[in-house]
Amino acid sequence: MTEYSNESIQFDCFRGCTVVTDEQSGEKDIKYRQGCCKLEVYDTLKGIGQEQFDSYYEVRFKNTRKGIYQNASGQSIKTGDLVVVEAATGHDLGIVTLEGAIVGRQMKCKGVDPSKQEIKKIYRKARPFDIQRWQEAIAREQETMIRARVLANNLGLEMKIGDVEFQGDGTKAIFYYIADGRVDFRQLIKDFADEFHIRVEMKQIGARQEAGLIGGLGVCGRELCCANYITEFKSITTSAARTQDLSLNPQKLAGQCGKLKCCLNYEVAAYMDAHSRIPRVVEPLEFQDGQAWLVKTDILAETLYFSYEKGSLAQIYPLSADAVRDIISMNRRGEKPVTLLPEKVAAMPEFVSAVGDDAINRFDPEKRKKRHKNKNRGKKNA
Repeated sequence: MTEYSNESIQFDCFRGCTVVTDEQSGEKDIKYRQGCCKLEVYDTLKGIGQEQFDSYYEVRFKNTRKGIYQNASGQSIKTGDLVVVEAATGHDLGIVTLEGAIVGRQMKCKGVDPSKQEIKKIYRKARPFDIQRWQEAIAREQETMIRARVLANNLGLEMKIGDVEFQGDGTKAIFYYIADGRVDFRQLIKDFADEFHIRVEMKQIGARQEAGLIGGLGVCGRELCCANYITEFKSITTSAARTQDLSLNPQKLAGQCGKLKCCLNYEVAAYMDAHSRIPRVVEPLEFQDGQAWLVKTDILAETLYFSYEKGSLAQIYPLSADAVRDIISMNRRGEKPVTLLPEKVAAMPEFVSAVGDDAINRFDPEKRKKRHKNKNRGKKNA
């Protein structure tokens, strides 16, 4: 088994593989790195055979782009193999991530039906020439993205090129862009074709999808949810923050994408359920010793805090939601409870040590010094 130094290993997390370059020959050894994708699927049906899915495989490309392909090569293919697959024009190169019966579950989940649609084919296992050409195309992506941004800026288009993905044969590239409105990029596609000498495909993504591609850490200290596991982005409104009694501060509610944080939707259902058990207080509660005004509400604890002074937080007293509901019904009947103040609890007698005035600090060094001085004075007087 060949051992490589740490300096020669490169981790390509965009495609879920490790690239090891031989320093002498320059050849690259590429291996599948399982678990390096937020769409990673654990094969719970490993070892279980289903003949109808034996020829179907899941193949992964850059970022989260995946597809179901049928093996038409006649070769034995397994998870982790680099394969050359059919594309709209030319061919592409990807990594096999799933095989066997679990592929049938993925096909059902994604709505792929071989009887109703044509499944693209796997041509063959990737050869050294295919891998070398694939790596050369990958090496062009960063430079191409920077140059593409310059060309878009020269045309004055209100858009941002977020990422570039080259096809395995290097003849086509997908340009992922972000734009608030509709963009006429017909001239831009011509400029890209003249500049890079490739076929161009433009694909629009949102700000949240861009943050998922770039990745990073959130204010919670954890990896961004959009880069970790979120695949479908649901709409988020400020009503989710209001339901949770959060401050409507845009700087605190916005994530790294500039939009409202996805995590605002996580606990909305729990807060709405708690809200359904909290009575609506429109007027102050009537007590025999005065009116009590609602100051704040602890939604999850289902506790409401009242004060005799309107808007004052100096002296507030808690009441459970059930107690508030009972008091409101009493006020409607014309009845008033005695007071909001809690009942005084009788003070418990203090514990007195049987030792008396002996204290644990009697062994402190200062006291021992004083006792030593008193003994010396007694000896001098004698």
